[in-house]
Formats: sequence, structure tokens, C-alpha cells
Amino acid sequence: MAHIVVAATPFQGHVGPLLAISADLVRRGHQVVFSTGERFVQQVSATGVRYDRLPAACDFDDRHMEAVFPESALVRIGPEMHKFFWHRVFVDAVPAQYRHLLALVRDHGADLIIHDTVFLGALPFAMDTAAGGPKTVGIGVLPPTLLSDDTPPFGPGIPYTPGEAGRARHRALNDETLEIYADLQAHAAAVFESIGFTLPDFVFTSAVTVPDHYLQLTIPGFEYPRPTAPASFRMVGALRQLESPMPHRPDWWDELSQRPVVVVTQGTLANEHLTDLILPTVLALADLDVTVIAVTARADGPDELRELLGNQVPANARLEGYVPFNELLPHAAVMVTNGGYGGVNTALRNGIPLVVAGDSEDKPEVAARVQWTGTGIDLRTGTPDAPAVREAVVAVLADSRYRERARQLSEEYGRYDPFDALATLVDEIAEARRS
Repeated sequence: MAHIVVAATPFQGHVGPLLAISADLVRRGHQVVFSTGERFVQQVSATGVRYDRLPAACDFDDRHMEAVFPESALVRIGPEMHKFFWHRVFVDAVPAQYRHLLALVRDHGADLIIHDTVFLGALPFAMDTAAGGPKTVGIGVLPPTLLSDDTPPFGPGIPYTPGEAGRARHRALNDETLEIYADLQAHAAAVFESIGFTLPDFVFTSAVTVPDHYLQLTIPGFEYPRPTAPASFRMVGALRQLESPMPHRPDWWDELSQRPVVVVTQGTLANEHLTDLILPTVLALADLDVTVIAVTARADGPDELRELLGNQVPANARLEGYVPFNELLPHAAVMVTNGGYGGVNTALRNGIPLVVAGDSEDKPEVAARVQWTGTGIDLRTGTPDAPAVREAVVAVLADSRYRERARQLSEEYGRYDPFDALATLVDEIAEARRS
């Protein structure tokens, strides 16, 4: 049995995967303390995992970022948005996160700390060369952020270029990135110095290379080739969807077998403006012979959509707040999404081709990988108009190559089990500490 501290930045897309991992480790007999934001206390406790609240200095409600970060409402998409998140949300939280983890490790005798990509307050534990401290395991809940000549830089969704010409191009782009984010890097270095540690590399890169182990929640088939990645970095597949039976199925459920099903979602973070993607998709497909399931991931989402539609909901559209994807996705022919990393990996694990329209957070990177793998179409915007969505959905439905590529990746996902991979690593770490 291992004693484990799990630390998750309080975004739903980060808490969800780490909570699934934690619940699996508890089922295997390990002791787990799960530290995250206050809004997730019920979600964590419902799994039987022990909850620990992050201190106020590094807690926020991801649904209302402006309450803690008023400037977030004014941030423009692109480098400015990345600087905001990495500076204000991730780096500024480091001292409070680190001090809190120190107390948890002391109180619980942790063998290891498991944390998401941007919970940077866990990095000092891997930087500390003193013997006896807990090992750290980073979980890649967004595309890899490390800079190398292997790939274009994380952020804008620049297409991958193979060969030596590509490496030269990537090197130049990465040099530009270091210039663009020089002020962020200086700030990150100063914050780590303030708690007695030296950040060894660019902060994006350090998030991946500093942890003792880094497990990326995808497969090689959905990631650009990375021959120079460190030995600590490995891809372990996408998490299986948790079984979440519906208390009662909607009255439209039997329609799912009658014609192609298009699922549209804006995920759990960038879903405050349903006019970005869900509304244009519902309008774009209104006269097609498909069933559109619009999943808003918000309890008030369906009512807002009806209002936006002037209470004229197309006959083929079904508006929902939440639908368990483990039950819905096996029926889908296409998923239209703004490109959340977990959602896209889940769709491909189910063999579903995609239409992606996302331009915030890590979404351009996810969309670029969909295009690169041939599993769907990247609309290269977060606010497509209805004709663009319609054209893309019709193309994906009509061209069997998209579904075939998604099926091939689904088979590859099936050869990986991240729960087993992490459980094996936990056992190895615990055994090494005992010996």
C-alpha cells in the first residue's frame, strides 16, 4: 500500500482525470488524499476519496474566473491569454501550493505526489535533491508543453512539419516563443527563487521535464513524434470513461438508432458563450437528416439555448445539460467540439471522427492534432459560422477516411491502460521506498 497525495488545479478538465485515477488507486488498496478547490468537495467525496481543500491563495472557481482574476475578462486569445494563465493562475499559485503540499506530505507520510501538468507547486519536490522525499508523477491533461526541435511550440496550433526542414522550422519558432514569453519566464524564475529553488528550463518545458515521471494521457498515434523527449515522459493512453448510468433515459433515446447522430459540446471550461459553437451547429444542421445532441455541460444550458433559438428548436435537435458520454458516444457518427483534450481523446477512443473549432487555452493544439491525424477537420477558429460547420460535418459524414482513421486510433487506444500503467508505477515507487 502506498500513501499518495494527489494535487489538481481546480479546473474541471484537470480534476476529472485525476479524480478517476485517485478512485482507481483507492480501489487497489492505496491511501489517497485529493487536494483541489472548494467547488469540487462533493465531487471528490462522492468517489470515496479523501478530500483536502487547497488554501484560498491558490483556489478559484473555474466557472467564474473573473471573481478572483478580474483581468481575465479583458484578456485576448493568443499569447496574451497564455501569459495570463501561466503568470496569474499557475505560477503565482506556486508558493501557496508548495507550502500546502509540504504540510500534507508531513502529515500523511506520502510516498508520492501525483499532479496535473500545471500544478507547478509540486515541481520543487522533484528539484529537491535531498533523499527521502516523495517522488512526483505529472499527469499530462493537455498536449505536451515542452519545447524541442521535434515539434512546433505549444500554444498557437502551428502544424507539425516532418524531417530536417521541420526541425529547423521548429527550432526557429521555439526561439521566437522564448522571446515572446521572456517576461513570463523571468517572473516564474523569481517565484521559484522566492521559495528556494531554481527553475531549470523554460517554464512550459519544466512542467513536463521536472517531475520524476510524466504520464501523458494519450497515445503515440495522437501525438507528434518526439524522439528527444526525456525518458521520464511516456504516453499511457486515454482514461476509460467512468461508468455513469443515466437515472432515466430521455424520451428521445430510441431515435439514436434511426439516423446519424451528431454530438456537439463546448466542454466544461469555455462554455459560457453557447453562441461560439453549439448554437451555430444546431442551426447549421437543422435541415439535415441527422439527430443533433447538444450537450451544454451546464444545468442552465438547455434553457439558454432555447432562448437563443427564440424557442424555435429545430425538429432534429435535442438540448441537454449533461448526458453520460459512456452511454452517448457509442451512438455518435461525428462529434463537433471546441477541442478539450480529454473530450477529443475520449471521442477517438470510441472511434468517432471530429469537427473541431477552438481557439482558447490548449484547444488550437488539440485541433491541429485532429487535422494532422486525419481523424477530423480543424476549422481554425473558435467561433465558426453555421455554413462552415455544416460543410465540415457533411464532409466528415461523407468521407469514410475520417471514420477509418478514428477507428485505427481507437484500436491503438485499446492497447493502453493508463490506470494499470500508473498503478504499476505506484507499486514500484512504494517498493523502492520500503527497500
